[in-house]
Amino acid sequence: MTEQDPADADAPSGTEATDGATTDGQSTDGEAVELDDGVDEDLVQRVEESEPGDIANELASLQTRVDGLDGKLEEREEEIEELESKLKRKQADFQNYKKRMEKRREQEQQRATEDLVSKLLDVRDNLMRALDQDEDVDIRDGVESTLRQFDDVLAQENVDVIEPEPGTDVDPQHHQVLATVDSDQPDGTIDDVHRPGYVMAEKVLQEAQVTVSDGAGE
Repeated sequence: MTEQDPADADAPSGTEATDGATTDGQSTDGEAVELDDGVDEDLVQRVEESEPGDIANELASLQTRVDGLDGKLEEREEEIEELESKLKRKQADFQNYKKRMEKRREQEQQRATEDLVSKLLDVRDNLMRALDQDEDVDIRDGVESTLRQFDDVLAQENVDVIEPEPGTDVDPQHHQVLATVDSDQPDGTIDDVHRPGYVMAEKVLQEAQVTVSDGAGE
């Protein structure tokens, strides 16, 4: 018989002395051997202490919960897809609406321009008829009548004539001063209107050109 090492002789039968651990997960000094990283010790203990039927029921319950979560996830994905589809339709509808509004505005502008031109055509026709009169015929009455008709057209389009009276204070927003002249009018006031101005819906289309008194003639 061979002689045994004292350390081997003290080791219980059925155990390995290597690293000081037994095959049942206990160290040679009775302490628990640390399990591999990532292993849930509580879960291992529960499995060891539970009956196979209980474990099967618990696994079945967990599987049912997982299946339920999968079903809810699919429903959420379907809802998201439906909402995205509705959003795309709304965006397309809005773009179409903008295009229709732009086209309608263009049509309205064209109709407004057409209406104005149609009114001005009558004024032009009256001027042409006045010029067709014999040379010895006074056409002043016809021209004045045509001018009144033209002013009526402007009034219908909400256009007012800017034609200040002499002695009126200068308004920089409506009057353009061409020159300062000797005048009997008060110093710095309007002496005469060289060209009338026009304002439409409170917007100045053309300033009135005026001369201003320097007060030297007072």
